[in-house]
Amino acid sequence: MFGWVVCTVSAQFNFNFGKNSPIRKLEIAEIAIQNLYVDTVQEDRLVEEAIRGMLNHLDPHSSYTTAKETKAMTEALQGSFDGIGIQFNMMQDTLMVIQTIANGPSEKVGIMAGDRIVSVNDSSIAGVKMAREEIMRRLRGKKGSKVKLGVLRRNISGMLFFTVIRDRIPVNTIDASYLIRPQLGYIRIGSFGATTYAEFMACVSDLKKQGMQHLILDLQDNGGGYLQAAVQIANEFLHRNDLIVYTKGRRSNRKDYLAKGNGSLLSGKVMVLINEFSASAAEIVTGAIQDQDRGQVVGRRSFGKGLVQSPIQFPDGSMMRLTVAHYYTPSGRCIQKPYKKGDRKDYALELDQRFKHGELYSADSIHFADSLKYYTLRQKRVVYGGGGVMPDYFVPLDTAKFTSFHRQLAAKSIIINENLKYVDQHRKQLRKKYTSYEQFYQSYEVPQTFIDAVIKAGEEAKLKPKDEAELQRTLPMLKNQLKALVARDLWGMNEYFRIMNETNDIVLKAVELMK
Repeated sequence: MFGWVVCTVSAQFNFNFGKNSPIRKLEIAEIAIQNLYVDTVQEDRLVEEAIRGMLNHLDPHSSYTTAKETKAMTEALQGSFDGIGIQFNMMQDTLMVIQTIANGPSEKVGIMAGDRIVSVNDSSIAGVKMAREEIMRRLRGKKGSKVKLGVLRRNISGMLFFTVIRDRIPVNTIDASYLIRPQLGYIRIGSFGATTYAEFMACVSDLKKQGMQHLILDLQDNGGGYLQAAVQIANEFLHRNDLIVYTKGRRSNRKDYLAKGNGSLLSGKVMVLINEFSASAAEIVTGAIQDQDRGQVVGRRSFGKGLVQSPIQFPDGSMMRLTVAHYYTPSGRCIQKPYKKGDRKDYALELDQRFKHGELYSADSIHFADSLKYYTLRQKRVVYGGGGVMPDYFVPLDTAKFTSFHRQLAAKSIIINENLKYVDQHRKQLRKKYTSYEQFYQSYEVPQTFIDAVIKAGEEAKLKPKDEAELQRTLPMLKNQLKALVARDLWGMNEYFRIMNETNDIVLKAVELMK
């Protein structure tokens, strides 16, 4: 689910079970269907659909998830899960290991990047068109449990077998952290989970040792997560008793979240990067830094999600996330974009409307009513509520960079698949030639054979550039993306973003402004 803030809200429930109560009516209907309906019905399914039906008439972010869906959704935010410790991708119906987690269960027994896992506990998972979710289910299991893996390795004849003891596997929510320029740090947060603050502080400490004086905080495409994590991050930038955010609802009193004044980033310039996919907890941090005039915001108007969900856990592990409050930035802005209760379709298409109206290309296409005007708390700069955070510096979406041909190659997974093949075939040579990322970045050039393989795979999928001019416009960004993907598979996501950021207009605008 996109862009949700989770917090715990105390509430007093006083149910009326009188004979005319709506709850009693619902109970009678369920009992009647279960006992009198002509065909057999699944009672659990019936109740779930009833809950979903009620929530569908509320706001777009109140939702219900089954026990299985709840576990999958919350694992990424809880900071860890039990598993074998690999990053993998599927190549032609076969699981290929991209990387092993350092000191993780798989690395300890000798599984390597490039290995193909073809069986789990003597059951084949290769070439059988098994769903990715089913493969993950077989690989994961309780900490301490054992799983037998059958592995094929390049240049090794026959099957290799490894017994892996599952363990807790950390889930990182920070995608990248490095000095993007001398004294200028860069941290990209992918989501706000239980471990985000600890990860963030480790990155800050490391960057300060490298001489960081100023920071670019990248929240592009960050769909949100835990409210508390957002508050902890914002606290690092703000002075004592500075308001970070406050929540208020029909049945919940206003609650203020204030900075403690003990942050480690109270000095130095700050730039926060956002785009139309930055939502929820990402908007809390952005709004706090903007309203308190602690830093400036660069990019495009954020998603506009100012609703707070409280998780209500059911005994079977399923969960209802019910919207219980709005959240407000320090200047008093509620940045929830408009919605009609029960109309989720129009709400989901709102980003498409921005595209059609030209907002993503020009700030002049964005119009706010005077009633939505607010002022920052120190410098009294004008900011707006009513639907997302508007950046201080607007950066238009440059569609000329990514041609239609490039977008189709990416959508059909051709770029990813050809990269997997290339790295699989050349991993040893690449590792031997480039002993460090810095050496790779300075001297590696995507070979023409690699480009040709991508173009050929596109042709086989009936994808061709309109003409030679489109092909030539495609090549620069395609080469940059392929280089970044190779760096990702050899080192990690940090190195991927180090390359991609040098062509990211929002990042480059922030770097320019820092000068």
